[in-house]
Amino acid sequence: MRAAVGIAALLVAGTVGWWAFAFALQRSLLFPGSMAMGGAGDLERARGERLWLETPGGRVEAWLLPAAVRAEPGPLVLYAHGNGELIDHWPDEFGPLRSLGISVLLVEYPGYGRSAGSPSQPSITEAMTLAYDLAASRPEVDAERIVGWGRSLGGGAVCALSRERRLAALVLESTFTSVARMARGFGLPRFLVRDPFDNEEAVRAFDGPMLLVHGERDEIIPPDHARALHAAAPRSELHLAPCGHNDCPRPWEALERFLAAHRLL
Repeated sequence: MRAAVGIAALLVAGTVGWWAFAFALQRSLLFPGSMAMGGAGDLERARGERLWLETPGGRVEAWLLPAAVRAEPGPLVLYAHGNGELIDHWPDEFGPLRSLGISVLLVEYPGYGRSAGSPSQPSITEAMTLAYDLAASRPEVDAERIVGWGRSLGGGAVCALSRERRLAALVLESTFTSVARMARGFGLPRFLVRDPFDNEEAVRAFDGPMLLVHGERDEIIPPDHARALHAAAPRSELHLAPCGHNDCPRPWEALERFLAAHRLL
């Protein structure tokens, strides 16, 4: 009996210890890109404009890449990158969108790159909301045609934004249903997840069109997450590609068809 009690006590102590360790370190694991570095040279080459968002935690950077074909006011894609990336990594990728007459706003996360503050769901949502409001106020942007596109963690950022502002559409690439579901695989219960990013709940509430793109061989965020998001969003399209998490080509063809079908070009 004493041995059983001792074993049970060790199991409880081990579980509590793991929970405390995971709770303390989860943000450094969820937001590793806050330690990344990048140069700003690509912004000049892309003929973009640097913007600063004034948040309670300090200034957060955003890059506005104007459409190559100008028909003002025009549509804009507000893009949120993955957790190990910076906006510095993306300006050259959006030539196909800009050639269609679409502007792109790359929003940095607090604590990433040159941005002040610390990354968290509340601070990222605040930065995304400020970025949306700034974009919507620009004369070259049609506020009725602002599309949120998020990759990986960025899907959580744009889904959180969709609860705060009206987006014309959502594009979710390699995105999870929720951080809480991901955390279950590491034995961390939902009540200890500091930044749940419940995308499934967000897409269920979203009444606009949605494009879901995911790699069939994604081992970081398995495609079952995309299928669950698709099931939760009746107006969504799901495209599975023969790739993993970080090697998928940008879905330009599917995206152009999607935007044209919903009169967002």
